[in-house]
Amino acid sequence: MRLVLQRVSRAKVSVSDEELGSIGRGWVVLVGIGKSDDSAAVSRMVDKVANLRAFEDPNGKTNLSAEDVGAEFLIVSQFTLYADTSRGRRPSFLDAAEPALAEPLVREFADQLARRGFHVATGQFGAFMAVELVNSGPMTILLATDSLS
Repeated sequence: MRLVLQRVSRAKVSVSDEELGSIGRGWVVLVGIGKSDDSAAVSRMVDKVANLRAFEDPNGKTNLSAEDVGAEFLIVSQFTLYADTSRGRRPSFLDAAEPALAEPLVREFADQLARRGFHVATGQFGAFMAVELVNSGPMTILLATDSLS
């Protein structure tokens, strides 16, 4: 599982000019599911994202987690996070999970965050989406299940 987290002051996602969801202060999370991912990987990543200390405290230090600040989440499926560009000029996506595996795991990721009490908005799996966001910082973090201990 691969995630790109972008800390934002606000964000929204639309399909065909119809807004599907929006958030205030929090994270836009681009979620890539790999062929070997499962529910255990999702749970590890949800815990990491919810507790990642990347929001400023009153002294301007990044000591606060999403849970501490009541962050909101915009979850967008992004199979292209598994792009392999090691050969040629056209990316290969062979390591990305098929939709039958990926879609339920992306939904589970969003559902687990919602069960923790976060406001969660989502894109539409498999759709061509427009994501608008205002980076805060900017702060962008890459997370992958193979890098978690």
